[in-house]
Amino acid sequence: MNPFSQPDEFTRRQFLANAARTYLGVHLFPMFGASIAEAAPASAAQVAKAKHIIYLFMSGGMSHLDTFDPKPKKKDVMGKTTAIASAADDIQLGHYLTHTAKVMDKVAVINSMTSVQGAHEQGAYVMHTSYNMRGTIKHPSLGSWVMKLGGRINQDIPGFVSIDTPSDHSGGGFFGAKYAAAPIGSPQEGLQDSRRVGEVSKENFDRRLSLADKLNQKFHGRYANADVQAYQDLYQEAIRLMNSKDLKAFHLNEESEETKKLYGPGRFAQGCLLARRLVEHGVRFVEVQLGGWDTHYDNFTAVEGRCREFDQAYAALITDLEKRGKLQETLVVVATEFGRTPEIKSEHKEGRDHHPSAYTCLLAGGGIKGGYKHGETDATGNRVRKDPVTVQDFNATIAKAMGLPHDLVIMSPSKRPFKIADKGTPVDDVFA
Repeated sequence: MNPFSQPDEFTRRQFLANAARTYLGVHLFPMFGASIAEAAPASAAQVAKAKHIIYLFMSGGMSHLDTFDPKPKKKDVMGKTTAIASAADDIQLGHYLTHTAKVMDKVAVINSMTSVQGAHEQGAYVMHTSYNMRGTIKHPSLGSWVMKLGGRINQDIPGFVSIDTPSDHSGGGFFGAKYAAAPIGSPQEGLQDSRRVGEVSKENFDRRLSLADKLNQKFHGRYANADVQAYQDLYQEAIRLMNSKDLKAFHLNEESEETKKLYGPGRFAQGCLLARRLVEHGVRFVEVQLGGWDTHYDNFTAVEGRCREFDQAYAALITDLEKRGKLQETLVVVATEFGRTPEIKSEHKEGRDHHPSAYTCLLAGGGIKGGYKHGETDATGNRVRKDPVTVQDFNATIAKAMGLPHDLVIMSPSKRPFKIADKGTPVDDVFA
């Protein structure tokens, strides 16, 4: 059944969600993806090192020239940004990234990313889904694909979590709410509505559950369809989460002061620390967003501020994962929707405009070569000169790192074929 063709289905869904929240004191999260048994056939599996993904999205269009693809010989392009050496012999960075420079021997830099989507909404959408926006369909996000094809590791907590991420970037699309992310706003506050409300005792809660089960039996007898059953499954999973010992994964207050200091105090830093905790407890895919990279105006001041948020936290995440023996099984992705122009707009107080033709993304851990630079742009960073990588190629590379079949076709409810990376092919050279 296509739920979008049945208007009254929204009323039924809302009834279940509201009843659980107001009557039982719990929230029904669209967060529980398929179990491994429900995922892709075993024959589709590939050998892989990555079990988890931490996907860091730089929302707004991160300037490649001021970060991971500087052009030190072109002063008119670089403006106030200078280049610094890194722990990788062949990789230079913008001077704002002093902490990150120390871990670049663990990182593969893809300097030859290219896209045709130069607007924020469309560019972010294709990065997250591999497909262009369409008014007639919502495509599943990358995290949803990972859940669909790979399933959960820990059956008691969400397999896909998004931190400071819009729902358009973390939705289940035509896979349904079952494959969407569990959304987290503040990393410090963790997963909201995951405990009994204070005034509801365990005895009263259990009594209400028993009564709700009786009401649900009548409801399901009248409205027996897959959509209602899916929301009933979410409800049962939410109850299981409340009783899980792994709920502590969402609590940053359990971290030592030394570790908190390593990551830094910012909201993005807390998101990275929470992401590390979540993968340690078996969460498959965690996205953390850092916005503010849209630097049309006063590029250099804005980039410095964004890099200050990113730099220490990213370096800490790579260092911490390696120290705990988790880096080789965790793929850490840094992505953005496009780069910024080599031209500096003096009328906009030294701003840079959107530039999808050439930009940079990063991969680390999960079987990826460290200290490796793939592809290159021309002398000004305007165009890709060698080994172009499309958005779809990038996502196919992520799929390969996870051992997921990038060429497996799944049919949408409208009977149209889709793949995790559309027509993309993996960039094999980035693998160790």
